[in-house]
Amino acid sequence: MKISINSIRNMNDRYGSATDVAAIGVDALVDKIGAQLGAVEETINIGAKYQGIIIAKVVKCEDHPNADRLHVCTIDDGGVAVNVERDENGHVQVVCGAPNVRAGLIVAWLPPGSTVPESVGNEPFVLEARELRGVVSNGMLASPKELSLGDSHDGILEIDGEFAPGTDFAEAYGLSGDVVLDIENKMFTHRPDCFGFIGVARELAGIQGLPYKSPEWYQPSPEFPAPVADQLPLTIDNQVPELVPRFTAITMRDVQVGPSPVWLQVELAKVGSRSINNIVDFTNYYMLETSQPLHAYDYDKVKALSNGDAANIVVRHPETGETISLLNGKTIEPRAEAIMIASDKALIGVGGVMGGADTEVDANTKNIILEAANFDMYSIRRTAMAHGLFTDAVTRFNKGQSPLQNLAVLAKITGDIQKFAAGQVASQLVDDNHLDDAVLARNSLHAPVAVTADFINARLGLDLPADAMKTLLENVEFKIEADGDQLTVTAPFWRTDIELREDVVEEVGRLYGFDHLPLELPRRTITPTQKDPLLTLKTQIRESLSKAGANEVLTYSFVHGKLLENAGQNPKDAFKVSNALSPELQYYRLSLTPSLLEKIHPNIKAGYDQFAIFEMGKGHNLMHADDDEGLPSEFEMLDVIVTANDKTKPVGAAFYQARTYLEALAADFGLELVFEPLTEEQPYPVAQPYDYTRSAKVSVKGGQPLGMIGEYKANVRRNFKLPKYTAGFGVSLVGLLAASQQAPNAYRPLPRFPKVTQDITLKVPADISYMALQDFVEAELAKLGPDNTSFNISPIGIYQKAEDQDYK
Repeated sequence: MKISINSIRNMNDRYGSATDVAAIGVDALVDKIGAQLGAVEETINIGAKYQGIIIAKVVKCEDHPNADRLHVCTIDDGGVAVNVERDENGHVQVVCGAPNVRAGLIVAWLPPGSTVPESVGNEPFVLEARELRGVVSNGMLASPKELSLGDSHDGILEIDGEFAPGTDFAEAYGLSGDVVLDIENKMFTHRPDCFGFIGVARELAGIQGLPYKSPEWYQPSPEFPAPVADQLPLTIDNQVPELVPRFTAITMRDVQVGPSPVWLQVELAKVGSRSINNIVDFTNYYMLETSQPLHAYDYDKVKALSNGDAANIVVRHPETGETISLLNGKTIEPRAEAIMIASDKALIGVGGVMGGADTEVDANTKNIILEAANFDMYSIRRTAMAHGLFTDAVTRFNKGQSPLQNLAVLAKITGDIQKFAAGQVASQLVDDNHLDDAVLARNSLHAPVAVTADFINARLGLDLPADAMKTLLENVEFKIEADGDQLTVTAPFWRTDIELREDVVEEVGRLYGFDHLPLELPRRTITPTQKDPLLTLKTQIRESLSKAGANEVLTYSFVHGKLLENAGQNPKDAFKVSNALSPELQYYRLSLTPSLLEKIHPNIKAGYDQFAIFEMGKGHNLMHADDDEGLPSEFEMLDVIVTANDKTKPVGAAFYQARTYLEALAADFGLELVFEPLTEEQPYPVAQPYDYTRSAKVSVKGGQPLGMIGEYKANVRRNFKLPKYTAGFGVSLVGLLAASQQAPNAYRPLPRFPKVTQDITLKVPADISYMALQDFVEAELAKLGPDNTSFNISPIGIYQKAEDQDYK
């Protein structure tokens, strides 16, 4: 948000709103803004850009003797320029090629030695007296583009005020010594009124303890001029009142579209806005001054797209396949939920975002429709993001403007177009208003807030009396009813953020100055902080898996729907992000497995033939969503995948390698695991990538289930280009934490005797699983082994003769 210090001063003086808010000096004001409002990102000395420019009068204009399109002009500068050649009358000769130059014109003259404003900040172009086709030109007569006031380079700037030759251009238009402050937008996120000069001026007064009074015309129920006899009828049909609570409009006839007054061009240029024409410039100016976006339509173009004898405006959603050409030259097919402005036959604007090219105000426009409306901030934000349209109107509407200011701003711009563009009011005000009667009656969006001075002081650490708080709030135009310590606070009509007692606390604290709050260290206990058991568990897991040779990875929680499908999961079970950062990140992942599987092939391709990777993170599942909010449930998971390239010729099944990692991890936590074969495919997303004929459920012995372990389905291996020797497991961190907290101490003393290793081969029926065989052997060893004997069984291989399918 850019504001000009001189513009704020002049506006306050013109409206009688406040004394000089910059009397403390620009540097001190910047410090105060930083302490009580927000960061000033840049301070721009805009006055320096216009130094040396002189207002002059063209006394004589003759054709150039040696050039068809050039003119030799004699100008009167009041004799103020130095070191310049003059004729016997004290006038100066300047060569000019502008088609509109003529005797009697008041112009902006850049004498030799001055810098063209347009070039400041790039490669400064300093003028000098030089010969053009044999005639000396002392400097130049400037166009709006060269003065950095607009894009027009077709002619020189025609100054419309009453200025004596020799007047300093910067002094005449409030540019001398002016400084523009670029204030960070984020600080005004919940303050839509501060996206206008009036709102910022009010805040600058308030933080300095100065009373502020809004302009007399800035009121919820202003008077509109009566329409002329020859009216231009207008109808409004608002089909989405829940998204457009107020839509106001009025028509004007016989407007004279042309260049804006120079003062208006200067005011727009100060804050980086370019002049287009007087009608559009006034809509932009009052948007900048009040924060209320406005739009002007060519009445006759709208009427041509309407049925009947009136211009008809319909506020609605777009129909399937409809497109619109916008003012920026872009053609879009609006999203289905967008707020569109239309006639009976076609779309003519994206509500709150940008107008359509088919109804724009141009040099041929004679009759106009002026609109001041209020749109749902969330709808505007989504539409702007969907189509990449980020305009000044969007910046303001997506902060939530007050609908109670629509009439004030519409009435003001109507009066100025009467004054500066000769327009005549040609209809009654059309006010499609869906606000509550209570809101209209009190001229405030929210009900009055009752709060005590003690409540405010207790939260700010202050000891301010109620009278002092009342003064602070009344300085920025709150209505306060005081009864001893009790304050009843009614927010002005432009404030959208005062609903709770805490909002009043924040307001008092900010206006008083948070930097004035007492500096007192809080009392803290010296009791040692409790460690987070889950974080401790994660650290132990990292140590355990790292010493086993696994590598930790970190992947995005957001994934593409195709990744879920490749892993055999259904994207419909996943929570879809409505404003995804990119198409690749549109779903919350259901489990960690797809993200890890995606990393296998690139690493093998990079030359890593055999490795194990793991990740700890969150999975999400809509199958257990909160019924009230519709939000997915979250669960903490650990996933590990082991793999080996086919060229390494790995021995055995990958399942057992993954099991080795899992059992080593469990042993570090003193846990004994139980593996149960799956009898059918599991419906849960966590289990869907696994081949249920080569997978198992994992549980703590005598305790709760932990997760899944196994090899992956053939189609999953194909989708991710996985080696055949790939397996993994996924376990719940919460379950692992609960089991580890109940497990006995995992410490065992070193054995007194060396270990003995023995290979045992057992011939068993082919339908016996390894798990069943292991359970049997362990049970027998437990019965036969001496007391205090430690033993461990691990698989080496499974062999089956080709000619004997009954045994292995």
